[in-house]
Amino acid sequence: MGSFLYLFSMPVILQNPLYHQFIDTRMFGTIPNTQDVLSNIFFILVGFLGIKEILRSKNQQMTSWIAFFASIMLVAPGSAYYHWSPDNFTLIWDRLPMSLGFMALFMIMIAEHISVKAEKFLPLALLMGISSVLVWAVTGDLRFYFWIQFSSFIIIPLILILFPSRYSHKYFYGLTLLLYGFAKWSEVKDQEIFTWTNNLLSGHTLKHILAAIGIAGLWWMLKIRKEIPGERI
Repeated sequence: MGSFLYLFSMPVILQNPLYHQFIDTRMFGTIPNTQDVLSNIFFILVGFLGIKEILRSKNQQMTSWIAFFASIMLVAPGSAYYHWSPDNFTLIWDRLPMSLGFMALFMIMIAEHISVKAEKFLPLALLMGISSVLVWAVTGDLRFYFWIQFSSFIIIPLILILFPSRYSHKYFYGLTLLLYGFAKWSEVKDQEIFTWTNNLLSGHTLKHILAAIGIAGLWWMLKIRKEIPGERI
């Protein structure tokens, strides 16, 4: 709550129009910004694998996990649509599934480390995620969206450190967060990475790949982890 009040005590944060200016604008065939568009296919793959594994294993947090991996699958068309023609309107459809994914993962962490009863608040969490994007779309103010995204990625490491898990292999969450951090870094270094790779791969395309690999780590974690005897939360 303190971070929320602090952020909203700051001036309104508007979307920087330069955000839409990606370095790799090459077109192959009829697809503009081809690599940024097509690299989203990895999100469909890992989302599908994740849902398939959850349905197979019947994980106790099944609803939250399905919401998470379904949102990852939806990132693919949303992000592809945005990169086809980058502007504030198409960015809405990129950010909506991402906000759902952040909140679903947040509820997973609480349910697996603090209280399984918390999963009943999943609809409220998802509504908050959607609302953060809609507030930006209507008002132009990004503060609520930034708070939803970045507060979850501050709280999640704290949960991992401070609370035990009901399952083994929890370090995969840390690996996913690390890869997401590298993905955000590569997004910032879009042009530099394009230059370093001799125009083979832009930083933003690399962001998609790294983020998908991080999520694939969670899919693999679900395949191999075991419930820890005696851990009941």
